[in-house]
Amino acid sequence: MALTYTAGSLVTARGREWVVLPESEPDLLVLRPLGGSDDDIAAVFPAFEEVKGAEFAAPEPSDLGDQRAAGLLRTALRIGFRSGAGPFRSLAGIAVEPRAYQLVPLLMALRQQTVRMLISDDVGIGKTVEAGLIASELLAQGEATGLAVLCSPALAEQWQQELRTKFGIDAELVLSSTVSRLERGLDLGQSLFDRYPHVIVSTDFIKSPRHRDDFVRHCPDLVIVDEAHTCVAAEDTASGAQNQLRYELLRRVAEDTERHLVLVTATPHSGKESAFRNLLGLVKPELAQVNLESESGRKLLAQHFVARKRADVRQYLTKEDGLGDDSLAERTAFPSDRYFKDETYKLSPAYRALLDDAIAYASERVEAAGSQGKREARIAWWSAIALLRSLVSSPRAASQTLRTRSAAAIAASAEEADRLGAPLNSDAADSDTLEGMDVAPGAETDGTGDRLSELAERAAALEGVGDDLKLKALIKHLKALLADGYHPIVFCRYIPTAEYLEAELGAGETEDGKKKRSPLGANTVVKAVTGTLSPQQRVQRIEELAAEAGADKAARRVLIATDCLSEGVNLQHYFDAVLHYDLAWNPTRHDQREGRVDRYGQKRDEVRVITLYGDDNGIDGKVLEVLIKKHRQIKKDLGISVSVPDELSTGVTDAIVEWLLMRGREQEDALFSADAFKVSTARLDSDWNSAAEREKASRSRFTQRSIHPQEVAREVAAVREALGGTGEVDTFVRESLHALGAVLRGVGEDFTAQVGGTPAGLRDALAPVVGAEVVEKDRPIPFLSDPAVGRGEAALVRTDPVVGALAAHVLNAALDTQADGARPARRCGVITTDAVTTRTTLLLVRYRFHLTLPSRTGDKQLVAEDARLLAFQGSPKNAVWLPQEQAIALLDATATENTDPYFGERTMTRILDQLPDVSDHLAEYGDELAADLDASHRRVRAASGDIVRGLTVTAQKPADILGAYVYLPAAVAAGVSA
Repeated sequence: MALTYTAGSLVTARGREWVVLPESEPDLLVLRPLGGSDDDIAAVFPAFEEVKGAEFAAPEPSDLGDQRAAGLLRTALRIGFRSGAGPFRSLAGIAVEPRAYQLVPLLMALRQQTVRMLISDDVGIGKTVEAGLIASELLAQGEATGLAVLCSPALAEQWQQELRTKFGIDAELVLSSTVSRLERGLDLGQSLFDRYPHVIVSTDFIKSPRHRDDFVRHCPDLVIVDEAHTCVAAEDTASGAQNQLRYELLRRVAEDTERHLVLVTATPHSGKESAFRNLLGLVKPELAQVNLESESGRKLLAQHFVARKRADVRQYLTKEDGLGDDSLAERTAFPSDRYFKDETYKLSPAYRALLDDAIAYASERVEAAGSQGKREARIAWWSAIALLRSLVSSPRAASQTLRTRSAAAIAASAEEADRLGAPLNSDAADSDTLEGMDVAPGAETDGTGDRLSELAERAAALEGVGDDLKLKALIKHLKALLADGYHPIVFCRYIPTAEYLEAELGAGETEDGKKKRSPLGANTVVKAVTGTLSPQQRVQRIEELAAEAGADKAARRVLIATDCLSEGVNLQHYFDAVLHYDLAWNPTRHDQREGRVDRYGQKRDEVRVITLYGDDNGIDGKVLEVLIKKHRQIKKDLGISVSVPDELSTGVTDAIVEWLLMRGREQEDALFSADAFKVSTARLDSDWNSAAEREKASRSRFTQRSIHPQEVAREVAAVREALGGTGEVDTFVRESLHALGAVLRGVGEDFTAQVGGTPAGLRDALAPVVGAEVVEKDRPIPFLSDPAVGRGEAALVRTDPVVGALAAHVLNAALDTQADGARPARRCGVITTDAVTTRTTLLLVRYRFHLTLPSRTGDKQLVAEDARLLAFQGSPKNAVWLPQEQAIALLDATATENTDPYFGERTMTRILDQLPDVSDHLAEYGDELAADLDASHRRVRAASGDIVRGLTVTAQKPADILGAYVYLPAAVAAGVSA
């Protein structure tokens, strides 16, 4: 049997109407139900099932609704769109509005037959959104069928939530803690990567040879690698061996030349050229060797590499920079300023005496060990650093360190001592993981326990604001931040310090059972997050803090955290200030801490940063002056952050410690140490300034000039206009639920709804989404403005499943005049209003478009939909058509008096009988829309270098008139009815 139905045409089968899709064959029709989603697509064999051509039924004049009917029907229809007609197929199905600059990586990716990208935008710009846009577009276009995100386990749930809530991609977590459960559901011989098309995978779990081979063999055709810099290393560094398994995993994944690969990192170049080249080689092997100083090398790199700082993206966000009119100008979605303030404190006499005695002890140990051999000297050295750093952190950290054996004490060689001691005592910028790095290091070595025990008891006695003046200063500065309405994060180096601050700052009970108020004032919630919690528990603790403080509108929240939260976890929605309680010995760590709140999505214009340091402990002042202030100045001068090489910062801090230990010795030793410090700082300045110049040059070299977001900004604006915004969805959900008999409670942005009294069809549609028990027991369903929602909750965005189910019910009920229960939206209406001075008819028209999109792998046939409001004055035969904005404005017109039902039905009958007179105009308007879509596709394809020849966009005719609404001026209606 020959195929007699073209793509986009309507047919009737199985008792309902369908749209024919391009995938249809002569003997097989692939159909999507009219008003349904892609999840409802079905295949029909015309030889065995009856299929007839269909025309969309006209509205019935007796099916009249009020003035809200048109708006509700329009929104319900638009929420159902999942694939837009515009050049970006995925934008109709995502719950995030991308900024113009975030489209640059997407356009770069669309230029490539196989996507190979390294996205290295600065911290906080929105790399996750950029990678998600690429993934959702490749999946929507059918260029990819599966997705794997490789990341640390600490970030797995965050990636899962981002993909689900923003891009509608449901991915399974493949972690050491989940793999057994997932494997139990597999068929014999089946890989879980075949069973689950979209996965979030722990890189460290999957890198082992046991799991790696199965992953590579069944790997999805699209892979995103987060924190990709941890998967390569310089060839001349010890960390190369630690990263070898990760690198081998990615090398094998990248070997498939047809696999899409997107690498994401804010630090692609840590100063080691070979590591950077290894990273580029994963994207494209030629980049590992090409001369990047040559014109050809730069052009090749520019096709695959995007690296921008905040100063680079701000130029895309203003009218003056070419976005056109004010409607397209965008405000930066991250803070415009970061306010720094360095605050000092002094040690109390008792604390001063303890520090002096500890320094004397450490100095003796280092001097004695120096004559015992290199191994003993390195063990003593790491023990001394551990002791000094924990002492300036907090009494509790010092007490625990003094009672704990040094990790380096078991070393068999000096090299092993360095390998064991360095991670716990330094703050390396290129450390591949922060897990386990916040434990208090040990200082005790063989034969030193008694003296250290005495020091430990003295340290423990110093807890509290009486002798711990650092804690007292913290309370003062936190009170000031809270008074100004800020929600701060306090970053500490060690777990005992964080737990100590939580105990001292939080409310609770004392040991004798008495109530203890927070010294920060009533209604202040304080919680700590440290490495003692799993990554999942950390996120849960933060959400608990936000919920607990949010339940009381007057409450303030303070988070105490170690550096386990300084990378990856997004905290900008809950916090807007950072207080460095302990100085990091590498300024990059401060950048990482501040980047948790100073990032894309932060609502504060100014993020505050307070650095607390001791001006008389011998360490903090020099670290602040030599490392942190220098880092800030370079960033201020260049507008970019330049990492200090780890070996240079380590050399400076080693010199500081050495100077501190030698202060009490003979003058010549002290002078020697001072000279060593000067040499170290001079080398640091020289090398750091050179790195800054290289970074400045590379910024110019890697600047993306080939693609300008201005070229596609109007396409995004058109999509937003066609699909509606958050405000429209909010109004639709509230009005529809109320009309359907739901009980709504709550004020402000968020509310709850009980749906037990709604029609059975809606309850059946909601049960699989929120849980049958919620519907059956009529539990309140929270509707939240935040798109990050849990099971049983709904987000007020068009892609939320609950919102989608509600829209489908409203639309289907409007189309079915025999439907049981309330019908909030109606296809007809006659409204008497002061908003018009002459009879005006508003039509809700659905257009279907057949698109032929050429690609390197052949032409693709697509069907897309659009909904438009068209309005005219007078009779259909002599219609005076109104501009689009006036047509849309009619949705806000309110009835000033009731319309007689009999008169309304007669009016509606006359208008509907005469609608054939406007069919030519509707067809012409459809052709105009098709021409606009054609031009839009061509503009974007030209910007991305894609194929244009063979592109066609055709409007399917006739268009569907979903609704017709007549607006009558009050005086005319009164005269006629009289």
